[in-house]
Amino acid sequence: MRHRRWVDKETLAMAREMDLLTYLQQHEPHELVRTGANAYHLRSNDSVKLSNGKWYRHSHGIGAVSALDFFTEVRGMHLVDAVELILGYAAVSPPPAPPNPSKQPDTSLAVCQVSPTTRWPPRNDTHHRMTAYLTGRGIDPAIIKHCYDLGLLYESSPYGNTVFVGRNSNGEIRYACSRNHNFMGEATGSKKRYSFGVPATMPSGTVQLFESPVDLLSYATLMKLHRQDPWQDDLLSLAGVSKTMKQLPPALERYLERNPNTRAVACRFDNDETGHNAAAEVQRLLGGRYDVISKPPPSGADYNEYLCQRLTQLKSKLKQEAVSR
Repeated sequence: MRHRRWVDKETLAMAREMDLLTYLQQHEPHELVRTGANAYHLRSNDSVKLSNGKWYRHSHGIGAVSALDFFTEVRGMHLVDAVELILGYAAVSPPPAPPNPSKQPDTSLAVCQVSPTTRWPPRNDTHHRMTAYLTGRGIDPAIIKHCYDLGLLYESSPYGNTVFVGRNSNGEIRYACSRNHNFMGEATGSKKRYSFGVPATMPSGTVQLFESPVDLLSYATLMKLHRQDPWQDDLLSLAGVSKTMKQLPPALERYLERNPNTRAVACRFDNDETGHNAAAEVQRLLGGRYDVISKPPPSGADYNEYLCQRLTQLKSKLKQEAVSR
């Protein structure tokens, strides 16, 4: 029997405390386009303005402060999905049942708790929805399997989100980011220093940098399409970049500390002002010590969009060849 979707008042109140500007600065900085000292509009929806901590959607005449109201009213998310996104873990559950002292508690889907302020999304027994989401973005099944087998991907329960994880040197999760077609959010307590990355199968001395895990997997898929080894270099997602950053992203800083033989750094960031400026900053900060190059996608906004373009072209070519036979 499927439980109805439910969230307790305490959790709801906790989610409502998060204002939209703070949420976007922490998790979606690319969405903020500055228009004044304390004013912004959203890159994806310029009718949404933020000023002095409040947001307002002029086209619909609605506004508030909290991120929760924005996700439900503007992005049309279900309340419990919005709560899960803001708090970074599956904070929704069925109403509590009366305790049964004769039955041992079921911990098979319990949240993996590392500390009182760190919770990772619970793991599902299957990975069908995760695979469907990633293949729907054009990612090759073999690429997905490689990362799943390394313990870098899993499907969350009960919502089937794709969870990208980063681990410390002991193999313990220290970073988790959930994705589906409607949202992206980092788990509470995640450390960007341990962001998602896939190591090379053999030492190469080169690291390929990306803004997001999906772009990383898209690049690996493109390498496979071109009959090259997807894992010939280390691949690292930085969990977002900023065009005004003045120091190395934490994930890159940790990577270079742990890989002293690195010689080359390739910045494969988004094809926009933020991505170009971030690559220039990495070049400035590492210049002279490493061979740093900027390699945005040849076309499209990012590597996932470029991959989808290439797959569309390939399908069209195969279709034309089939007709001409």
